[in-house]
Amino acid sequence: MVAVGAWLRISRAEWAVLAVTMALVLILEGLNSALEAAVDLAMPRQHPLAKACKDLAAGMVLLAAIAAAVVGLLILGPPLWQKLVK
Repeated sequence: MVAVGAWLRISRAEWAVLAVTMALVLILEGLNSALEAAVDLAMPRQHPLAKACKDLAAGMVLLAAIAAAVVGLLILGPPLWQKLVK
């Protein structure tokens, strides 16, 4: 994504939005990993609430990744399309 953004010469504001969006996904992934480790430590055996907690955290990471893909398409899509159809 960085190479495409540089090639398309996107604005500073667009770079900022992309950076924050990518950071959000990485932050949520880290929180998901920490939560899973804490749940595993607190509940070594399987429990429905532990599973629900892990599933919810993983779902939030998935939603953030989907949102990041949409943001990337909205920012990079139009200028990329213009470069490719020329």
